Parts: sequence; structure tokens; C-alpha cells
Amino acid sequence: MSPTCTIQGVDVFVEGEGAHTLVMVHGWPDDHRLWDSTVQALKARYRCVRFTLPGFDLTKPPRAVAVAEMTGLIHAIADFGSPDAPVTLLLHDWGCMFGYEFAAVHPTRVAAVVAVDIGDHNSRAYLRALGTKAGMAIFAYQCWLALAWKVGSRLSPALANRMTRWMAHFIGCRTAPERIGWQMNYPYAMAWFGTNGGFKNIAKVKPAWPLLYIFGARKPFMFHSTQWLDEVAQRPGSEVHPFATGHWVMVQKPVEFNACILAWLAAESTTTAAADHQIGIC
Repeated sequence: MSPTCTIQGVDVFVEGEGAHTLVMVHGWPDDHRLWDSTVQALKARYRCVRFTLPGFDLTKPPRAVAVAEMTGLIHAIADFGSPDAPVTLLLHDWGCMFGYEFAAVHPTRVAAVVAVDIGDHNSRAYLRALGTKAGMAIFAYQCWLALAWKVGSRLSPALANRMTRWMAHFIGCRTAPERIGWQMNYPYAMAWFGTNGGFKNIAKVKPAWPLLYIFGARKPFMFHSTQWLDEVAQRPGSEVHPFATGHWVMVQKPVEFNACILAWLAAESTTTAAADHQIGIC
């Protein structure tokens, strides 16, 4: 599939001619193809816009992008896909981190969010609930990947690739090894080494939009607090759905995952239309 356009050096792919636009943001160690089955399921009703994060496209030179630059890129892509109306974000892994920040900085550009497996990652409730064992496990794999980025950028790309692919295999990643490279690890270097300004100034995750939160329940640790689940579940128009999977829900349970999103988007559209009618928009 050929890209529809290129924005800030990033190829953008658009499928579907629906009235509402979905902007899909993947995480580590994936690319825009993570959403292949989701696009196939949704494009008959929605305009699906996706891209590979800067630095994650192994056909292009390594590129580490700071948070402000990333949110600016998402903004430009959202404006391209839907210049006159807010979009719904579909987010996974680091895509959640960057997508939440985009929504906080540009709230009028976001109608709703589907977030997969990353919740209130920077809340006190999450840090309190994490526990020593889970905290050490997160520290171990993320610092390994951050170190691999340093090795790749300064010493040996070949060694850094071996380190990265070993860790991806160890944690059960479903992406083919040849599509995984050390260049993808810069968000971990941002998190642990403060590369490119790090994440210290990003907004706390406090949804101000309807949210569908999907997470894999079969993992050694979660990326959300139970308080987060309760708060999301109690918000009008928002839902929480656990799946009997690991981190890559859309790959492990694609049919169920896509059906869940379709049902929620349809319900959200109906609710929004009814509200608009009540205040005289329709």
C-alpha cells in the first residue's frame, strides 16, 4: 500500500471515506501495519488515518522526536485527515503516551479516544499500586531498551538490534524480528535518560473525552491503576473492556477487538447525535 501523503517526513496512509476520522497511533516495536485488521474492519464506516512513528520506519534514518514535536506531528496529521471536525484517537503503548499528550494540548481536536493497554501511567495511584516486583520488572526491560538505543546511536547498531530483538522476543512481542530495530527505542531513552527533554513536563492523564479503554488482562503487571478503571467505567459514554490476552490485544484477539471498537463507536455516535439534537445543532 502506497502512502496517501508525507507530513514532516512521515508517510501517512488513509483508507475509508466515512464522515468521521480515526487517527491511529501505534507503539513499540510496531509500525502502521499494527492496525491492518482494524482498518479492514472499520474503513467501511470511518476514515482511517495511520502512520509509522518517526524513527520507527527502518527504511529511513534514525530519528528521535521530542514530545512537543510528536504532538505537533499528530496535530498536522489530524488536520490533514479531518480539517473541519475533531477526530477519534486509536492508541496503543507509546501511542497512548503521545496521544494523551496531544489530547491535553489540543482538546478541541479530539472527540473521543480508544486507548489500548496504557492508562494512568503517570498518576500517583498507579505508582502506589505498582509494587516493588512489577516496578523492578518495568525498570529492567525499559532500561535495557533505553541502553540499546544508546548503544545503537553511539557504538554498534548491530549489537543494539540484537539487544532489542532479544527483549522483544522475551516479552512476547508479535512483530517479526526483521521489522524491529534499535531506532524504535528512543521513547525509553526519553523516559529513563531524559533524552530530548524526556517526559517530565507532560500532562497528567485525566480524560476529558469519552474513552474506551481496552487492556490485556494476562500480563505480569498492568499499566493502569484500579482507580483508573473505576473512574473510566463511571464516566458517561466511557467503557472498560479487559481481554484474555497480553499487551498486543489487536493481534491476539483481532475479531473481538475490532467488534468491541465498532460497537462502542456506534454507541458514541448515537449519543453525540442525540445530544446535538437536544441543543439544536441538528
